[in-house]
This record gives sequence, structure tokens and C-alpha cells, in this order.
Amino acid sequence: MEANLELVRRGLVLYTFGNASGVSREEGLVVIKPSGVPYDEMRPEHLVITDLLGNKVEGHLNPSSDLATHLVLYKEFPEIGGVAHTHSEYATAWAQARKPIPCFGTTHADYFHGEIPVTADMCDSEIAEDYEKNTGDVIVQALQKTSADATPGILVANHGPFAWGKDAATAAHHAAILESIARMAYFTLAIDAAAKPAGKALHDKHYSRKHGKNAYYGQIKDKE
Repeated sequence: MEANLELVRRGLVLYTFGNASGVSREEGLVVIKPSGVPYDEMRPEHLVITDLLGNKVEGHLNPSSDLATHLVLYKEFPEIGGVAHTHSEYATAWAQARKPIPCFGTTHADYFHGEIPVTADMCDSEIAEDYEKNTGDVIVQALQKTSADATPGILVANHGPFAWGKDAATAAHHAAILESIARMAYFTLAIDAAAKPAGKALHDKHYSRKHGKNAYYGQIKDKE
């Protein structure tokens, strides 16, 4: 519930657009926003619980129409514990242009090790049948050369961004960061259409400060 509301607080969704979910792998259950319910009317009891096949286990409303996309991501990436989908303006603009977002600076590098990719176009048959599942499949295909950890979000061509993380709260956080990066990249290119991505050394340095075994950003926890 809080992850869904965080999307509203950060200005990432309008009306009923978007959704967030979380998974309990121990119980084999997913909790997701109900379809078409305005955020200002939504209550915890409105959330829908399904199994990993999409069968409803608890809740009297229909789950988000994007459930099948979330389920593909949970199946393919065991490190993912939450997924968030929005139609946030700048990230969606990049998705509609079908352009990946280059890493122009350290804000991007703090979260994404590489550009933020965009999926391939879906063919007519993929759109006509099992559209939401096939959306998940094209996301998986676009991540073949990276990982869900190194790339905690993506642009679905002509659709919008999906983000993920270790839990639903982290997925919502990454959705907000993705939108901020998309906005800054847009302004960077508006200032200089020939702007070049940051160098590999700077990109790697900032990513490794926060991620991996040699990370040192933040407070170091005391060893027991």
C-alpha cells in the first residue's frame, strides 16, 4: 500500500495509472494494486493477493491488468522482491521516442550500471494475445546483457517505465529515481544536443561506491 502511495507522493502517476506489487517467495504470493481503483480511494483491504500463476487467493477486486508482467519479472529474476510501473512524464517520453537513456552523470551512475535500456517493439501478434505477459518477456529480453540488480528499471517501448528492487518500497524508490534521471537527461540534451555520456571510469566509480562487495557509501554496519 505504501509503495503504491509513494508513486503518488512523487508525482509519478495520475488517476489510476500505474501500480506497485510485492512478492513473498516463501509463501508463493504476490500483492498488487487493484485494477482501475483511484489511489485516493484505495485502502489496504482493496489490494489483491494472487499466487505466482496469477490465480486470485484473496481480495474481492480484480488485480492490476499489468499483473502478468510483474509475474514474468518475479519468475525470471529471483532477486526481485517488488515491481513498480508508472507513466511518469519524462521516462514515458523517452519510452515513446524508443530511446535508451545515456548515463550523462553521477546521479544516473549511482543507480544504473550502464544506460537505461528500452525494449524492442512488440509485434502485432504479441500485442493481440497475452499482451501483458509478452510485455514482461520483452523486458527480460532487453536485460540479457545486464542484470536486474545493475539495471533496476527499463523503458517499455511506446508504453512507459517499469522499475524493481528488493521489495516494493525499493521498487517505488527506483521508479522515482528513473524519472529524475530521465528528466535530467532530457534537459542535458536540450542544453547541448551533442552532449556525450560520462566516461567509463567515472560511471564505474560511482556505481561501485554504492553496489558490490567494495561499496563504501553510507554508514558501515558494525560487524558482529
